[in-house]
Amino acid sequence: MSTLTIATAKEVFEILREDLVAVEQELGRDAASSVSTITEIAEYLREGGGKRIRPSLLLLAARQLGYAGQGAIRLGAVVEMLHTATLVHDDIIDGADTRRGRPSANTTWGNEKCVLAGDWLYMQAFKVALEERNLKVLDLLIGLTQQMVEGELLQIQKLGKSVSEAEYYDLIFRKTACLFSVSMRLGAVLAGAAEDEETRLATFGRAVGLAFQIVDDVLDLTATEEVLGKPVASDLREGKATLAVIHASDHGTAADRKAIRRVLDDRSFENVSRQQILEILIHNGSVEYAMAAADRYAEQSRKALAPLPDSEYKRALLWVTDFVIAREK
Repeated sequence: MSTLTIATAKEVFEILREDLVAVEQELGRDAASSVSTITEIAEYLREGGGKRIRPSLLLLAARQLGYAGQGAIRLGAVVEMLHTATLVHDDIIDGADTRRGRPSANTTWGNEKCVLAGDWLYMQAFKVALEERNLKVLDLLIGLTQQMVEGELLQIQKLGKSVSEAEYYDLIFRKTACLFSVSMRLGAVLAGAAEDEETRLATFGRAVGLAFQIVDDVLDLTATEEVLGKPVASDLREGKATLAVIHASDHGTAADRKAIRRVLDDRSFENVSRQQILEILIHNGSVEYAMAAADRYAEQSRKALAPLPDSEYKRALLWVTDFVIAREK
């Protein structure tokens, strides 16, 4: 039985430090275009930072399986570019004014330029991925991009409407967990892993991604704007019913359902306050219900890693799971 301990944040930083510096340098090179507006927008987005979880997962998966080549740096930049492109398009669709505590790109450059910059980032990601000369890598990235676009379209169709838990999980897989899963799978492909190893790492990524999005949705309802770096309860205000809200609608009183329905219809807290919604979620145990679901996926991710040989990279992956569950923004 393994007695492997989970890495600390400092240890994970040290394990990934050189690789992530290399990914940032790759992103800087890849963001350059002969059209200055594209370069400006791409650089602004890169400087906005972010947790770089997706490239970190790819790097850890590749290193866990013994791969040490430049491809992990290259594809780490690719998955981050794809993620950034989705954020640009999300902000335009949602009419967001802020992202990570700064003005969103569309408030500075306008929707038209940012749509095209997002499209350019998608294509640039594929151009960089082509350097691997690996059809399986391209197949994974094409399938991923289709899933993410389908997820965005499904979400638009569901705005302001009642959503079942099954529909919610399908949506967050497409929008978030699929990219986590593919990031792990790409690391395995680079290492020439056996199919069972690749599947195991993909399962880990999927479970961590689902937990990540559930926690993200809870924080949107419960955190402060100062911590989040964007307006709180923006999901509900935009007509998106997330897990805690779905649970409260399914298990609350008729008055609870009516209040939630009013916010989804109004797309504002003008008639029902955010505090009233929070109280509904609290007295129905809906926040705890959502966090318990995130904890279950976290446990699934740990089980997926269990058969892998013990290593510093496995310890770091276990830390990622704990970080996703315990984070505050």
